[in-house]
Amino acid sequence: MAGVCAHVLVVDDDETVRDVVGRYLGAAGHRVRLAADGPGALAAARAAPPDVVVLDLMLPGLGGLEVCRALRADGDLPPIVMLTALGEEDDRLLGLELGADDYVTKPFSPRELVLRVGSILRRTGTGAGTSPVLVDGALRVDPAARHAELDGRTLALTTREFDLLAFLLAHPGQAFTREELLARVWGWEFGDRSTVTVHVRRLREKIEADPTAPRRIATIWGTGYRYDAGS
Repeated sequence: MAGVCAHVLVVDDDETVRDVVGRYLGAAGHRVRLAADGPGALAAARAAPPDVVVLDLMLPGLGGLEVCRALRADGDLPPIVMLTALGEEDDRLLGLELGADDYVTKPFSPRELVLRVGSILRRTGTGAGTSPVLVDGALRVDPAARHAELDGRTLALTTREFDLLAFLLAHPGQAFTREELLARVWGWEFGDRSTVTVHVRRLREKIEADPTAPRRIATIWGTGYRYDAGS
């Protein structure tokens, strides 16, 4: 989707934030819809599934985390960029646990937000048709089709979970620090390393026979993580 018009749903109860974010995303060539609360966000997403959701966590009534849960319960969870305040670390981590892909901390630069949305769209685009299929036993990952399956069953992965799995699977036996994974998978030069920890834990729950004793994604104490093929 990079370089083409994408459908972005912006959800924030602050009219100024909605207007500014909407204008910047529109200027970047995206189709933007705005919602002021949780019920409005769910109605908009169900009426026309967005390519990306920009979602404020602190919404009145039905909060951002509840919206995230409801979208996940609906089926395919669209990529979500959370808007969080500085003191909302626990909520941010819970949002990542629920399947959100990225976050921007308020106050934020609208340009940074547009770049984050663009990064997600590039990773979910269909232009990488020459990427080889990655296979490890019963685990099969097709980066071009953005499809992953284990034992013949499709894996329900978020955008970042898929990106992380594909990256690790493409580099078997190589240890990466959390900082390196943030840079090479998320495209961040800096960020909260716990983001990586959360996504690794979620991936283990989906691809490991026993997530408490992982055999595919190994923890390298003092370093980070390594994918052990054929385990």
